[in-house]
Amino acid sequence: MGNFILALQAPWTEVKELLKEVNSELSDEDLIYEPERGEELLERLSVKMGRTKEHIKTWIESVSANTRPSF
Repeated sequence: MGNFILALQAPWTEVKELLKEVNSELSDEDLIYEPERGEELLERLSVKMGRTKEHIKTWIESVSANTRPSF
């Protein structure tokens, strides 16, 4: 089992809005996040976006650091 704790550089409410800016297909429902249930968020996004959970985790962390990588 991997490490599914997100290392966020900004509050989740801000990160969530940045993620929706980067990928307009993401909804508030897709981005429901509770720190102790991070794997559920990563699994949801992994299925929706067709990427691995590890890739999604890295993407979210980089967006939270405001690097805004293209997806």
